[in-house]
This record gives sequence, C-alpha cells and structure tokens, in this order.
Amino acid sequence: MAVKEKTNAIRLLDQKKISYRLHDYTDSGAVAGMEVATILGEDPHTVFKTLVTVGAGGKNYVFIVPVCGELDLKKAARIAGEKWVEMIRARELLPLTGYIHGGCSPIGMKKLFPTWIDDSARACDTICVSGGRVGYQVQLTPADLARAVPYTFADLLLERQ
Repeated sequence: MAVKEKTNAIRLLDQKKISYRLHDYTDSGAVAGMEVATILGEDPHTVFKTLVTVGAGGKNYVFIVPVCGELDLKKAARIAGEKWVEMIRARELLPLTGYIHGGCSPIGMKKLFPTWIDDSARACDTICVSGGRVGYQVQLTPADLARAVPYTFADLLLERQ
C-alpha cells in the first residue's frame, strides 16, 4: 500500500526494519476506537489506544490499552510510582509528543516516556496501534512493538462492576 504521509511512527518502524501492516482508513472519518476496530474488521481487544498522562511529580507516562477498555488512573499512578496521574490536555499533546489527539502513536514520540501496555496484549498474535496520524493504524506483534518502543506489561484496565 502506498503511504499518503510517512509519519514518525512509520519512519521509525522502517528504520528499525520492523515488520508491520499499515491500515489506512483516512477516508472513513472514523476517530473513536471502537469505530476504528469495526472499520478494520479487528477484535476491539486487539486494537489499542495510546494515552499520555502526567503524574503528581510532573513527569509524563504513556499507557496503551485496548479501545474497548478504560485506563484505571489509580492503577496507573501506582504503577508509575506517583500519588496520582491524569490525562494531559489535548492542546499539550502535540508539543509534547509530536502527535495530535486521535493520531497519537506510542512509536516515534519526540521523547521516550516510561510506557506500559495492558497485560491483555500478551494473548494477542498481533495488535494495532496508531500509525501517527488520524486514519492510520499499524498492526504488528507485541514483541515487534517492544523493539520500537520499550514497554512493560501491567494490569491497567478499570474493572467493570
């Protein structure tokens, strides 16, 4: 597939010779995670969103969770060793990461932040994460994602009652 726009994420994957499949759904207008999973024809448990947070101490952290789940901020804070973490404001995302809301990839951010991915990714042959642009997803193995951006597995999801 011809790439309309090479993003930082795609450039990094190519540079490191990491195998991936690019999904381009830019013409669909989809942004919401569940909608993206449907358009891709993928199980929502294998399509992941990238969430950037800030902790009580002012440090930033990245959490990668399935689009069908919700990040438990208390678990995230405990994992990061912070009193609390909160989502950063949308207007802070571009200057901090180089990506915009809806197109934030864990791969190729301006800086490498401590990163965790939900334990559920262990059971996936492949996962999809943002390709660095609204309308791009890259599909790769969790091991190949770890070659692009070091991460730690953790229980990140909010439990549903």
